Amino acid sequence: MAKPYDYDIGIIGGGAAGLTTASGAAQLGAKTLLIEKEKDLGGDCLHFGCVPSKTLINSARAYHTIVNAGKHGLPEVDAPPVDFGCIRDRIKNVISTIQQHDSEERFCGLGAKVEFGNPEFVDAHAVSLNGNSVSAKKWVIATGSSPGAPPVPGLEQAGYITNREIFSLEKLPASMTIIGGGPIAVEMGQAFSRLGTQVTVIERADQILGKEDKDLADELLGLLAASPNLTFHLNAKILSAKDSGGKKEVVFENGKGEEKQVHAETLLVAAGRTPNIGGLALDKAGVDFTGRGITVDARMRTSQNHIFAAGDVTGSFLFTHAAGYEGSIVIANAVFHLPRKADYTFLPWCTYTDPELASIGMNEKSAKQAGISYSVWREDFKDNDRSLAMGNTAGQIKMILDEKENLIGVQILGPNAGDLINEWVAVVAGRVKLSTLASAVHPYPTLGEINKRVAGAYLSPKIFSERMKKGLKFFFALKGRACGKDNE
Repeated sequence: MAKPYDYDIGIIGGGAAGLTTASGAAQLGAKTLLIEKEKDLGGDCLHFGCVPSKTLINSARAYHTIVNAGKHGLPEVDAPPVDFGCIRDRIKNVISTIQQHDSEERFCGLGAKVEFGNPEFVDAHAVSLNGNSVSAKKWVIATGSSPGAPPVPGLEQAGYITNREIFSLEKLPASMTIIGGGPIAVEMGQAFSRLGTQVTVIERADQILGKEDKDLADELLGLLAASPNLTFHLNAKILSAKDSGGKKEVVFENGKGEEKQVHAETLLVAAGRTPNIGGLALDKAGVDFTGRGITVDARMRTSQNHIFAAGDVTGSFLFTHAAGYEGSIVIANAVFHLPRKADYTFLPWCTYTDPELASIGMNEKSAKQAGISYSVWREDFKDNDRSLAMGNTAGQIKMILDEKENLIGVQILGPNAGDLINEWVAVVAGRVKLSTLASAVHPYPTLGEINKRVAGAYLSPKIFSERMKKGLKFFFALKGRACGKDNE
């Protein structure tokens, strides 16, 4: 007789992966327990990541538009300084509104029991929670990640903030130093510089956004660095940090080997993430892990087949939508018992700077690493009529095809790139041919026409080839050019 367990499935972590799994499992009839260590559900994305950052970015963009009203043919505006308290309150209101969807009451209504606390495995099927032992037939670890900090001498003593504190600042910092050059660093760097903060970004690599192609990353860097309040130092080795008379001092060596110092009111560390696995006693459950996170297979199973892991805690793709997707993979395997595997071939992502940089599938960098021969097709936003009307003409779209001319990736640097990439999500998910995309009617004038144009750019040499013209001339007696030096 099978051993009785308290629950069919227990889920540790109330972020995107955990909530997706809990919602699906409970609605399918599994007796479900959801455990969250924070006082509210929603995870890092809702409280300290995606939601507050995009809210702040929107406010900064609106203020930037007001300050630059003259560029849009409007009267110049002498905008007053930003009251960050008002922005902070707006962020809280947005989080509060979304929180209702991620409430304990809603999940209870779906059939999932919600408990708050810090669980610790006592064996492969049970955890200790608030002084009680709770067992489940299957477990899902979805505890997410936390901001990491580089081993810089004096950094801890100097004092710094991360994404967990930046959205609840009491006032707008007059100056800010940011350590890191990833999405959080560049998004917050631009946003705070637009609000009036003097920002310096220090990055150890030779480009920002290291996963992106260097040409697009460098183009974006040039646009960001054009701001009078935003400075970048690449190829920088940070030597030390300290609190110097109320200012945060960071000493670094630049790419030329010169020692430099920068002082700022606030120091933001945005230099990577670490998996939240401390305190779980994974060894007692027999779950393997590394410094990157919990080791899983394509079905999101850990070294214990009845224990799954999803989201940031696996250290793979640190995106909210990836966590939600992985949660759905867990449901298929843990509840339906279907051997469904995660496939990240066409996982999209976006960095929400202005302009945005969005990607799906492979870029040139990853294609080269995979040893794939490829071709690149480009269109510039300066040739898009809607972009001209908006006064936002920077950027381009890159379409990557393999040697068989199959689509393997798209990158878009430009206005609303995160929305524009969605058409490519549908293209790859629906296996839509490029000829279908190129022939589809798009409303004019829209930014989305750039998707149609890049597909058309690939097809045009085939359609308007000399062979095609000779064939039409032969069959239909076409007379050829009517104008130009080569007219016949």
